[in-house]
Amino acid sequence: MGENMRKKRVLLLSEGFGTGHTQAAYALAAGMKKLDPDLQCRVIELGKFLNPTMGPLILSAYRKTVSSSPKLVGMLYRKQYDKSLNRLTKLALHRIFYTHTAQVIQQLKPDLIICTHPFPNAVISRLKRKGLNVSLITLITDYDVHGTWVNKEVTQYLVSTPRVKNLLLRRNVPAASIQVTGIPVHPNFWEGADKEQLVKDLGLKRMPTVLIMSGGWGVSFNKEIVNLLISWADQIQLIFCTGSNEKLLQKMKSSPAFNHPHIHLLGYTKQIDKWMDVSDLLITKPGGMTCTEGMAKGIPMLFYGVIPGQEEENSQYFVELGSAEMIHSPSVLHRWHHRLLYEYKQVESSRVNSFMSTEPEKEPFYCAQQVLELLRQETLSSSGL
Repeated sequence: MGENMRKKRVLLLSEGFGTGHTQAAYALAAGMKKLDPDLQCRVIELGKFLNPTMGPLILSAYRKTVSSSPKLVGMLYRKQYDKSLNRLTKLALHRIFYTHTAQVIQQLKPDLIICTHPFPNAVISRLKRKGLNVSLITLITDYDVHGTWVNKEVTQYLVSTPRVKNLLLRRNVPAASIQVTGIPVHPNFWEGADKEQLVKDLGLKRMPTVLIMSGGWGVSFNKEIVNLLISWADQIQLIFCTGSNEKLLQKMKSSPAFNHPHIHLLGYTKQIDKWMDVSDLLITKPGGMTCTEGMAKGIPMLFYGVIPGQEEENSQYFVELGSAEMIHSPSVLHRWHHRLLYEYKQVESSRVNSFMSTEPEKEPFYCAQQVLELLRQETLSSSGL
């Protein structure tokens, strides 16, 4: 079988710092495979793959900082906003990454490398400077662009919005190298499901339903908001999702406050698309990935506990779009409580209409489609056509 006949291979590299980067990589891989089942995709989280001991330590330190001093995270984000990763890449940690990553690439022989986090992006850029001849696509998984994303070796940037494209242009990235594709979501989010059937399958009641998600870091819920929501439980079904925070889940399960037939407690789930389908309102922290999934499902969103930096930019984008509101005071929740109880039909019908998108980058499969097109062009040019 000739080189052009073998199945095309795509290597997607991510990193566990920050939320949603790996999720975006898996979503893009699944989307591309749905559109082209012959494609071979491999997702690797660099830190975990190369340094399983060090990775979790750095991760838990970062998580603690996010929980205890969000202002510090915002300050660091702004202070480093225009810096590239050059100094970071000189770290011994990254020296290890280069050798290992080069070996992985040698083994897998990808036709295309996609990075969904600045760290692997810097590593591949350096390998390209040293002679690696593979196109590098960088998928920016937020609604803002930090300086660490930008490298001369990137073949193509895929970004969430025209605003992010403009921010890259300001950083002297050529316009031809930037494409507005939206952030990819898993094919499970590409279309709505049969709500009536799902309500039965998930053991729920057919009544107004609110989904409340804690942060991707397992950051706890806002107590004030939770107490207010619990007071709704007689009339409104509440689904609390703690994600990977098992400790928080157990704490809630043992608390009498959550012991109500209309309150459901969830830990980590691969079915968040289904829970979004059966819910009428999503209350969440504005992580880029969760917001994009919510937008794909057309669910109205309320944001709490916004961390300065990326989350701030994310929330601003979705609020301006009209898909979300900030919980700046309890009055926002009181208004939604009233809407869910007394204007439920309007809430449901406006949800159905939001599935109709006129802008291609808001189509949930658009990003996967564009990457396949880039891969096709790559194949044509390498075979001299």
